[in-house]
Amino acid sequence: MKETVFSALAEPNRLHIVELLRSGPLTVGEIAERLRLNQPQTSKHLRVLHDSGLVEVQPDANRRFYKLRHQPLIEMDDWLESFRRIWNERFDNLDDYLRKLQGQDKEQDDKKNDAE
Repeated sequence: MKETVFSALAEPNRLHIVELLRSGPLTVGEIAERLRLNQPQTSKHLRVLHDSGLVEVQPDANRRFYKLRHQPLIEMDDWLESFRRIWNERFDNLDDYLRKLQGQDKEQDDKKNDAE
């Protein structure tokens, strides 16, 4: 699932479409106009986003509104959070190590000053 979502978002126009849809549903024509793309090209990008599960279609008479699906984005955020936790833990450990080194340097400086 993540691979498909990342592949879909890797193309700049599709990423722009997702960013546009954050503010609410839009038709193909509205998306094409805002991104200055032709409608067939926009439809192809929307098909990829739909196939990846990032957008869903809501028909309304002869128009089709595309809107974001939050679940794939939530899953991606959960996956990324696991990396955030690891990196935060590593940064905390580095911070502790640097404080320890600074404390050792201060002790050595104090000893040096006492010896003089």
